[in-house]
Amino acid sequence: MRTVTEVLATVFSDRPDPRVERDELLLLSPPHPNPFPVKLWSDHEPLSVVHFPQEYEAVPFAPPRGVYESARVRVEWQTMDNRQPFYHRNCDVDEISYQIAGERTLMTELGVVEHRPGEFSRIPRGVAHDNLGRRESHLLFYSPAPVTEEAAPDRRSAPVLPPFPGWEPGDVNEAVTQCMGTPGHDITVAPVDELRLLDHVLLDERRLNVLDLPDAPGATRLYASDAFVLAAVRQTAAAPRTYTRTLDADEIQYQISGRRTLVSQRGVVDLGPGDFVRIPLGVAHTALCSGESRHLALWSDRDLPQIAPATKTAVYPAPGDLTDLLA
Repeated sequence: MRTVTEVLATVFSDRPDPRVERDELLLLSPPHPNPFPVKLWSDHEPLSVVHFPQEYEAVPFAPPRGVYESARVRVEWQTMDNRQPFYHRNCDVDEISYQIAGERTLMTELGVVEHRPGEFSRIPRGVAHDNLGRRESHLLFYSPAPVTEEAAPDRRSAPVLPPFPGWEPGDVNEAVTQCMGTPGHDITVAPVDELRLLDHVLLDERRLNVLDLPDAPGATRLYASDAFVLAAVRQTAAAPRTYTRTLDADEIQYQISGRRTLVSQRGVVDLGPGDFVRIPLGVAHTALCSGESRHLALWSDRDLPQIAPATKTAVYPAPGDLTDLLA
């Protein structure tokens, strides 16, 4: 018998997380046979993984690809080697981005940010913004406003005109949307004076905060609202093996770098850079890695369904294989 610790975690509560001792093999084994003639519990599908490449691939311009979506949280992946064809203004949500690869000029009424890999920014509800991407990819997280930063900024947006070399004010539109910016949910689309829009930064004291990927071990909370928490996680091979069962939130993980094996009550799966996985609330899980691993973790206060096609699924190892894996 191998004894491990399981944390019964609550993300949206300030109470201490209880810890219980477990027999690891029993924790991951199928249930004992049902002694009654009626079905007492449900069968569940193993964890599924969505993958988008981190290396830039030339593709025609397309809206961001939805990965997970509920009534209160939306996660998208986007790649660009061009300028977004309009300014965008959200009615209902704050919009957080994480830069995966390449470079991106974020132009807003609150200043300009030159995004580099590993950086985050948050666009408050109602702030118009546009992007110029250069062989880049990034993630977008939408949540009802207000969202707050829980880490100190590395830097802030600033007035920059022209916002990028060769820029000239042109005939552009502004799209105002609801429903977390989902395509097809525009409220109005109208021409906008681009120079006046970008000059607004001179009249407004607010700025965008840019956060950098933290180096601290474990989980570092970056953003939070009453609907979700977004954190960066750094794990090493030396970290003790502890299981977590989150009682009040679905967890979405996005692998930034390194490789790890996710071990859960819904199967075992290897994760590499560019992989997303959803761990439903109440499912015990841990991760094994031989080197350094970094990923993002998003906890949603309610079911956050996957809307992108799966690229692979977890498997339930045979008892002998599971013993070898956990040795």
